[in-house]
Amino acid sequence: MKKYFNNGGKLFALGCVCLGFVNTALAADAESVQQLDEMVIKADKPAVPANLPSVFQGITAKEIAESINVVNVEDSVKYMPSLQIRKRYIGDRNSIVASRSSGTQVSARSLVYADGILLSNLLGNSFGFPPRWSLVSPEEIKRIDVIYGPFSAVYPGNSMGATILMTTRLPDKFETHAKVQGFQENFKLYGTDDNYSGYQANAALGNRHGDMAWFASLNHLDSKGHPMSFATQAVSTTAPGAATVVTGAFRDIDPNGAGRVVFGATGIDASVQDNFKAKFAYDFSSTVRANYILGYWQNDSDTSVQSYLRDAAGNPVYSGNVNIGGFRYTLANNAFQPNQRIEKHWMHGFSLKTDTRDEWDFEASASYYNFDTDEQRSPTTALPTAQNGGAGQVALGDGNGWRTLDMRADWRPGLGNHEATFGYHHDRYILNSRVFSTTNWLSGGVTTRVSAFAGNTETQALFAQDAWRFAQDWRLTLGGRYERWEAFGGATSNAATTINHATRTEDFFSPKVSLSLQATPDWLLRTSFGRAYRMPTVSELFQGSISGGAIVNNDPTLKPEKALSGELTAERYFDNGQLRLTLFQEDAHDALYSQTDTTVFPTVTNIQNIDKIRTRGIEIVMDMKNVLRGLDLTGGVTYADSEIMQNRKYPVSVGKRQPRVPNWRATAAATWHQGDNLSYTLAARYSGRQYNTLNNVDVTPNTYGGTSQFFVMDARVNYKLAKQYTASIGVDNLNNHKHYAFHPYPQRTFHAELKFDY
Repeated sequence: MKKYFNNGGKLFALGCVCLGFVNTALAADAESVQQLDEMVIKADKPAVPANLPSVFQGITAKEIAESINVVNVEDSVKYMPSLQIRKRYIGDRNSIVASRSSGTQVSARSLVYADGILLSNLLGNSFGFPPRWSLVSPEEIKRIDVIYGPFSAVYPGNSMGATILMTTRLPDKFETHAKVQGFQENFKLYGTDDNYSGYQANAALGNRHGDMAWFASLNHLDSKGHPMSFATQAVSTTAPGAATVVTGAFRDIDPNGAGRVVFGATGIDASVQDNFKAKFAYDFSSTVRANYILGYWQNDSDTSVQSYLRDAAGNPVYSGNVNIGGFRYTLANNAFQPNQRIEKHWMHGFSLKTDTRDEWDFEASASYYNFDTDEQRSPTTALPTAQNGGAGQVALGDGNGWRTLDMRADWRPGLGNHEATFGYHHDRYILNSRVFSTTNWLSGGVTTRVSAFAGNTETQALFAQDAWRFAQDWRLTLGGRYERWEAFGGATSNAATTINHATRTEDFFSPKVSLSLQATPDWLLRTSFGRAYRMPTVSELFQGSISGGAIVNNDPTLKPEKALSGELTAERYFDNGQLRLTLFQEDAHDALYSQTDTTVFPTVTNIQNIDKIRTRGIEIVMDMKNVLRGLDLTGGVTYADSEIMQNRKYPVSVGKRQPRVPNWRATAAATWHQGDNLSYTLAARYSGRQYNTLNNVDVTPNTYGGTSQFFVMDARVNYKLAKQYTASIGVDNLNNHKHYAFHPYPQRTFHAELKFDY
C-alpha cells in the first residue's frame, strides 16, 4: 500500500495535466452534443453550496430513523465514511469529530453547522471543546451532509478535516410529534459490574400560517454513564510501614506495557439535560425568506466515584497510605474526586436568504452563542469527608461564547457558464475561565483566586469562488479566501499574579482549485487542491500557569496550522446509487499538539507547532438502494498513512504515526425493508491500530488509557405500528467488544423507543 502511494503525487498531478486539453475541448462543436451536468443522486436537497469542488456524503431523516439508534444528534453520522465521533457514553458533552486526516484529540479541525449557524466550539482544540450538538434535537433533522477537506473557499480553514451541515425541518401544515426512549448498558471492567441506564423524552409542535411558519421542540435527557476513568498507580516496591491493609485492588498492564494497580472507578457521570428550540420563518415572497432561531440548553451533572478498596471492617478507602499485597501506595486527596457541574447556554441565530435561481441570490446570517452559566465544583478534601462538604474549588466559565456574521452572494452571469460565489465572514471568540477556592465545595461562595486565563480572537475574511464550465463536459473551479486574524486581551493568572499578552494581527490567503470532467453520463472525474489555515484558539494561546513571574506552559506566539490538501476522485453513478473512489493527501505544517520540547533544558511541555505531518490514503464509498428486493447497502473503507515527517522540538516523534488517526477505518450498514412498515438494519464499525502519543510508545492499546482498534456491530428494527405510531428496538455494540479511546467506550447497550407523529 505504501509503495502504491509513493506515486500519489504523480496521481494528483494527472488531474492538472487535463488543463492542457482546454484548447482542444473549446474547439469542439458545443452545439452538436447535449451539455451534461455533474450528476447527483437526489433525495432531499443537500445543504452543500452549489458546484462544491470536493467530496460530500449525505443522509436523510428517513434513513437515520430506519437504520441508526439515535439518542443524541451526533449519533446520526456514526456510519458516515471516514468519520468517527468520540462519544464515550449517552449524554456525553465532549463528542468531537475525527476525520480521515485528524484524530479525536483535535476538535478545531472540523466544523459543524445547523441551518447555516455555526455550532463548533472554537474556543479550544481538544475534547473539552466539542460542537454544541445539544442545540439540535434529532426530531427536527431533515438531512445531514458531510464535506471532506478544505477545497471550498466558502468555509474557513477549520474545514481541513470535515464540515458537517445539518438541515432542519419547517412545517407546511400543523404537525405534532412525541417520542420516548429508554436505554441500558451493562458495563463490566475491573471491579465495576453494573447497569447504566436512562431515558429521553421529546415533544415538538409546528404549523404554518400563510407566510409564517414555526416549529418548537422540547427535549429531556436523563442518563447515567459508565466510569470514564480509573484511579491507578504503578506497581510499588515500597515497604508498607504503618499503611492500612486493604483488599479489592486489581493488577493489569498500562498502555506503555508497565504493571500497575487499579484502585477504583471515577468519572461516573449522572446527567440531566434539557433542550428547548424554537424556529420562526417568514416568506416575504416566494423567493425571499427570513429565519430566526432560539436555542436553550441546560445540564445538571453529578459525577461520582467507586473505590474498590476495602479495609478490614469492609469500609471503602479513598485516601492515605494503604498496604496492597505487602507494599505501600499513597492515595492523594483527589485520587477519588467527585464533582458537580451546572451549565446553561443560549443561542440566537438569524438568517435572510433568497432562492431565485436567477442571476443573483443572496444570503446573510448572524449568530450569538453565550455560556450564561458554567460552574463546576470539586473538593480538595478527601472522601468520605467531602460527601458532606469541605474545602474545594469552583471553576467558572460564564460569559464565554462566540459571535458570527456571514454574508454571501451567488452570481450566475447571463445564466451561462459561470457560477460565482463571494462573501464576507466575521467571528469573535470570547473566553474567560476562572478557578477559585471555596470553604464548602457543595454550596459555598468563592474566596481566593487559584488561576485564570482569558482572551479573544477575531477573524475577518473575504472569499470568492467561480465555477467555470469552459467546455462541454469540463468545469474549472477557482477560489480564494483572505483572512485577517487578531488575538487580543490575552491574560494568564495564578493566585497573585497576572501576565497580559501582546495583541497579535496576521493575514493569510488560501487559494483553491478544482477541475472536473463528466467523462460519460455515468462517470465523474475530479481533482481538487486547497490550502487552509487553522488559527490558534484562545485556550491554546493563553491557557497556562505562572512560575517565578513567567509563563511556563503556554505560548501566545503559536503559529497557525497550515494544510496543503489534494484529492483525486472518480464517481460512478447507477440508477439506484453510486460508487466513489478518492485518493487524498494532506501536508499539515505547524500542526498544533501538546508535546515536550527536548531541545532545551529544562524541557518544556506545552502546546507547540509540529513542523510537518503528512497524511495520504484512499477512500472507497458505496451507497446503493434496493440492491435486492428492499435491501439498501451503504459503506465505506478508508486507508490513511499519517506520519510525522519533521518535528525539530521533539525529534523522537519523527517517523511515527499521528495520534488517533487509524491506518484503517470502515463502516457498513444493510437495511432490509419488509414492506412499507417494517425494516431491519445490521451495521458495523471498524477502526484499526492507532496511538495516543506522538512517539507511539503506547504499545498496549487494549486497556484503560490506551487507544485500541475495534470492531463493533449494531442492530435496529423499526416498525410502523399504525399511521401515526412507530416503535423501534436496537442494540449498539451487539458483540460487546471492549475498546478504548483512553476512556472506555460503551459496551453492549439496548435501545427501545416509541414515536408519535401527526
